Amino acid sequence: MTAITHARVLRIALPIVISNATIPLLGAVDTAVIGQIGQAAPLAAVGLGAMILATFYWIFGFLRMSTSGLAAQAMGAGDRVERDAVLLRALMIGAAAGLILVGLQGALFGAALWVAPASAEVEAAARLYLGIRIWGAPATVMLHAVTGWLIAAERTRAVLLLQLVQNGLNVGLDMLFVLKLGWGIAGVAQATLIAEYAGLLLGLWLLRAVFGPQLGAALARLRDPMALRKMFGASRDIMLRSVLLQLSFTSFIFLAAGFGDVTLAANHVLMQFLEITAYGLDGFAFAAETLVGQAVGARAAGQLRRATAVSMQLGLAGAAVLALIFALAGAPIIALMTTAPDVRAEAAIYLPWLVIAPLVGVGSWIYDGVYIGALRTQAMLRAMAVSVACYVAALLVLVPLAGNHGLWGALMVLNLMRLVTLRRGFPALAQALG
Repeated sequence: MTAITHARVLRIALPIVISNATIPLLGAVDTAVIGQIGQAAPLAAVGLGAMILATFYWIFGFLRMSTSGLAAQAMGAGDRVERDAVLLRALMIGAAAGLILVGLQGALFGAALWVAPASAEVEAAARLYLGIRIWGAPATVMLHAVTGWLIAAERTRAVLLLQLVQNGLNVGLDMLFVLKLGWGIAGVAQATLIAEYAGLLLGLWLLRAVFGPQLGAALARLRDPMALRKMFGASRDIMLRSVLLQLSFTSFIFLAAGFGDVTLAANHVLMQFLEITAYGLDGFAFAAETLVGQAVGARAAGQLRRATAVSMQLGLAGAAVLALIFALAGAPIIALMTTAPDVRAEAAIYLPWLVIAPLVGVGSWIYDGVYIGALRTQAMLRAMAVSVACYVAALLVLVPLAGNHGLWGALMVLNLMRLVTLRRGFPALAQALG
């Protein structure tokens, strides 16, 4: 196997870091463009609709992770046919899932708008937006499969290219449809829809080698019972783990609302710091997925340990840089995010939690990548269940004692326990390879 060096990990990680950095920017551009209409309802409708779709698509994020782990292991084992079959299975699952979302759109949107009620004007506009965007569901979910496979193949520059082309096209069409043609909400939705299918077509073109001479052999393996059980089992575990994690963050937001509007707003501003941290350091977790998966496929315990160690070292270095930036420039960044003096002052009180957050969280994120690459998804799920239980206990103790400081402390407990539980299982994972 190719030696695992810091340079190799950086080659995998850095394009993902840059790619992820473009995701929040796209939302900002969408908001700015629709904001030019000068009315509150369209802006609220696009925000609500985008949130609803993001929630539905997030559920299928397991497809990227399971595809990455399975493909990386097949590559490590030198099984090119299975490598290609993993992609084909994932694409078929993605297409089926997307079509199910299209078919159930009425019930899904009705339920979502019931949970998140809005004025009649905003709801009508949101339904228009959703009714157009939902037709992009097959493309969006299938792109999870494409991205996971490219990461497993260490082709993260291709992932970056995909993100830049898709987001760039979206922004350009936003400006054309809304600012030039005056299509309003429908224009924003159509721009995204076109960009989603353009991204899928580009992704399939980047993977064109898979559809070459070996396609027949890969198709013959599509219905391999063992491979299907492995994929569905991993996908189930990852999805349940992700649900537990999302519920934890949702509870954080709901509990913050109990401290008043100013504290809630301050927490929202500070959560953007955490989002930046997660997006930035995910690149090293993805590198771990790829290299650990290949090591497991090759039955190379030494390579697994090396991949974990190098990814962790670089992840910690990245976390230290982010912590330093937040410590030195946190106040100016907060000032850019809000002009409200009371929110600025409140956010400054809790900023120290965001300084330590990258250092506390990076270990768990890297180990997430390790476990996904090794497809130890059941162990990952158990670790998350224990961590969430500790988080709930911390909430019950710390929030009554320290208010919002206790809330942030409980969130740190969640990430720290994720690290502890995953680290505890790592020796057995490595030992299984010899």
